[in-house]
Amino acid sequence: MGASSLRHRRRRAREIALQLIYELDLRPDLTADAAIEMFPWEAELEDAAEYAKALVLGVSEHADDIDAMLREHIVGWRTERMVAVDRASIRVALFEGLIGRKVPIAVAISEAVELTKMFGTVESGSFVNGALGRIVRSLGANSNETECAAGANSDDDA
Repeated sequence: MGASSLRHRRRRAREIALQLIYELDLRPDLTADAAIEMFPWEAELEDAAEYAKALVLGVSEHADDIDAMLREHIVGWRTERMVAVDRASIRVALFEGLIGRKVPIAVAISEAVELTKMFGTVESGSFVNGALGRIVRSLGANSNETECAAGANSDDDA
């Protein structure tokens, strides 16, 4: 399978993960395992489904660390006041690019921005790009890996 096919499957996995993280955010009584169990996986490709599940479980497992990063580095915004889609997208990107190191952080940022442009508000893409850029810069990550989505090319590792 080509790189384009992999990018497509990864993008679909991120869309699913975003949906499930969003659902978990709005339904705090629901566990990640229960949300995964309820999702209709039948129509999904196996590797996209597995990647989505890994993202959801990773975000869930590291939720306290991820939210601490948000509270520490996003000045002027309480996490509970953020648009829920933006918050979910940021959480997925932080897990995928920084904590889980599944893709370079520039790819995670670029993908998060694209997802929020599709599912968020008019300002979501800019907000998510800025928030993730601020977090990554403040953590002092390698500057070659932390280019903001505007300069990132998600074709290589997406």
